[in-house]
Amino acid sequence: MSQFVVLISGNGSTLQALIDATQTGALPKDCLRGVVSNIGTAYGLERAKAAHIPCHVLSHADFLTRESFDVALAESIFQLCPDDPIVVLAGFMRILSPGFVTTMQGRIVNIHPALLPAYKGLHTYERALEAGETMHGTTVHMVDASLDGGPILAQARVPIQSNDTPETLKTRVQEKERALYPKVLALICDNRLQLQNPPLFDGEVIPASGLVLGTV
Repeated sequence: MSQFVVLISGNGSTLQALIDATQTGALPKDCLRGVVSNIGTAYGLERAKAAHIPCHVLSHADFLTRESFDVALAESIFQLCPDDPIVVLAGFMRILSPGFVTTMQGRIVNIHPALLPAYKGLHTYERALEAGETMHGTTVHMVDASLDGGPILAQARVPIQSNDTPETLKTRVQEKERALYPKVLALICDNRLQLQNPPLFDGEVIPASGLVLGTV
């Protein structure tokens, strides 16, 4: 069974969705091995503690370079989960260095609020609305050294309504995120989804646009 260490920086709503999935049986209870935050006041730490998940705080402000922080971050991850941990980014507001990505090659997953490869980076809701898009959504992908890059694992689509604002669109996309991420991680736990390039689902190469998992 794959085991995960979740990286956060803030409220931890995505982390809570994963915790809830372990409580309903959608994810194995023992798969969440730890949480690391670069912000000591992040509310997600309280969520983890309430679920009895070990936590580490590693402030980036204590390090002179991104690379030195990422070395310590990798050490913290392996302390929480020594055996081939999968790193789950859940609102972790740090760009990972190439050295970290190489250390964790093929074991980092992220969820991004857009239908990648469109709208990489920040402010995806505003940009999609300004462009007059009719569809937005969320993407779970493997992480490489590029911004919001790496093979796509799964996507969930959200129609844009004529009266949408960035806030209303964000609310609906986040509902999809909280359903999609646990489903993808459950497939990884079951060894049905294999993190390689290209990734495989039940032994078959995943389409470039990723899996569509039911009505998440």
